[in-house]
Amino acid sequence: MMKQKKVVLKVVKKKISRGIVHIKATFNNTVVSVTDLRGNVVTWSSAGSCGFKGSRKGTPFAAQIATEFAVKKAIDQGLKQVEINISGAGSGRESAIRSIQNFGVGILLIKDVTSIPHNGCRPTKKRRI
Repeated sequence: MMKQKKVVLKVVKKKISRGIVHIKATFNNTVVSVTDLRGNVVTWSSAGSCGFKGSRKGTPFAAQIATEFAVKKAIDQGLKQVEINISGAGSGRESAIRSIQNFGVGILLIKDVTSIPHNGCRPTKKRRI
């Protein structure tokens, strides 16, 4: 009989001191991802993954909990300073930024990266009577 070897995969945690927090606040959900300066995702969280369902995912409280969860995991990996990119028009924008401030992480920059149409959508065709 041959013995089988066990293969153990190590999870490599990156040590980062500076990072970027991307917050996407929509009307239905809030998604927070923490990346390093190159844009590689270190941790992420959303209101749905924190246990909120339905219309409660779009609330400021759900955004606060999701942000705390993502930033707490990033602080365990050595995060000390962040830049914040926030997009969307949801109600969780301000509460997400406040929850990052409460952790004592140094905020270097807050940037609104919400996309704005330059010319808008194509208008509907003329009505023929």
